[in-house]
Amino acid sequence: METIAMPFIFIYHIVRYILLSPKRILNYAYSGILAVTDKLSRGKVSKRKEEKSKENSAILEVEEMMAATKNASTEKISINKEPEISFRYKIRGSNGKIVNGTFEGPNANEVKIFLQNEGYEVLEVVPRKFYDIDVNIGGKFNAADLSFSLTQLSTYLKAGIALIDSVRILEKQSEKPEQRKVYQKVVYELLKGENLSTAMERQNGKFPALLVNMIKTAELTGDLTSVLDDMADYYTSKEETRKAMVSAMTYPVIVLCIAIGVIIFILVSIVPQFVDMYKDNDAEIPAITVFVMNASDFIVNYYFIIIVGLGLFIGIFIYLYKKNRKFRKNIQLILMHIPVFSQIIIYNEVYNFTKTFASLLNHGVFITDSMEVLSKITNNEIYKELIAKTIINLNKGANISESFKGSWAFPVAAYEMIVTGEKTGQLGLMMEKVANYYQVLHKTLVKQMQSFIEPLMIAFLALIVGTILLSIVVPMFDIYGKIQ
Repeated sequence: METIAMPFIFIYHIVRYILLSPKRILNYAYSGILAVTDKLSRGKVSKRKEEKSKENSAILEVEEMMAATKNASTEKISINKEPEISFRYKIRGSNGKIVNGTFEGPNANEVKIFLQNEGYEVLEVVPRKFYDIDVNIGGKFNAADLSFSLTQLSTYLKAGIALIDSVRILEKQSEKPEQRKVYQKVVYELLKGENLSTAMERQNGKFPALLVNMIKTAELTGDLTSVLDDMADYYTSKEETRKAMVSAMTYPVIVLCIAIGVIIFILVSIVPQFVDMYKDNDAEIPAITVFVMNASDFIVNYYFIIIVGLGLFIGIFIYLYKKNRKFRKNIQLILMHIPVFSQIIIYNEVYNFTKTFASLLNHGVFITDSMEVLSKITNNEIYKELIAKTIINLNKGANISESFKGSWAFPVAAYEMIVTGEKTGQLGLMMEKVANYYQVLHKTLVKQMQSFIEPLMIAFLALIVGTILLSIVVPMFDIYGKIQ
């Protein structure tokens, strides 16, 4: 097969080289022009670097991190209309460590200049091959990442550090390679003259839509640090809520996994030994023992089918939940009608809705624009329909509260607070109070659920294991009777 495939591979590379030759020639010519202009302007740039290093007065806490970036050029990169190409680079940082990564740019020379300006020693910049796969996938910022990064960014800006240098510091201190790459791209866009919101928006969904819209509003009002602080508090609150849910579910999940493991071990290893003993002694086997024996045989003989079936079921379920809106809505409806769980979901959704709505209103975002943002940050189809209904009512001139009136998914207390906010003209303030109230309710309910599930899971484990042991012990009485 390899000898047959070799001619086709050779022909493919020849054709590919011929097709790409004009592009390579243009790139080499363009790189040569840039190299000449770069040498002519390097003297001026070095003087600017020296002046900037003398004027640098960063606070002590960030002095070490600023040392790597204070000599970086802050000249804006010329906006190039060439289509961006993906390059793989090899650089050496200030600590002497060699780092490999990828970056998108119009040509290799511009990527090299950008990396040099960022304080790296560039060892190699080459176009990525068609088989070169970037392993640094992901890079999306969660609530914990955003809480820390926004607090740091606000602190640097308040200390008088330039925005570009502040983002550079975040890049240097980032421990995740994929997030470091995102920060590099943000710096690249800022050097091209783009706003921070635009630079973040161009990162293919790495930053939440809410954050991008809030920063865009802050850029219009000129109050960026205040918005950064508010958003840091917002994501800190979201992270606390998430941790509370994870903490509540960790113990039940661990107990459930242990229970399943113990049950499978008993059915596979212990029950078959007793089955042989019962057959040898012609013991009378009750119905409960027959059921356990059949379950044991099924697991032993069809374990591969069980594993594949479970894997397919979980995979199809996850796929449909992510891709099929109707399926996702039906699952959410079922969960939102289960006792206790329904209240946890509703309280969490109401908290997220009111907290986000309050942040948008308090920073001057129009109500219709706020609803558009809210519809993008929730994954619950029931609340998406409520928000869509609100947008329609607003276009008709109706109040926001009309959409939530009588809705089973929106508590009466929250609805009344919206009505009060509309009447008093303090809707943002009322939304903050609603958010705080339902956050406390959500945390309290999560703790109660945790206290309720723990003994329930122990009782479940005892019941299952006890049933299996009972099915093993009962036939022994028949054997004992025959011996007597």
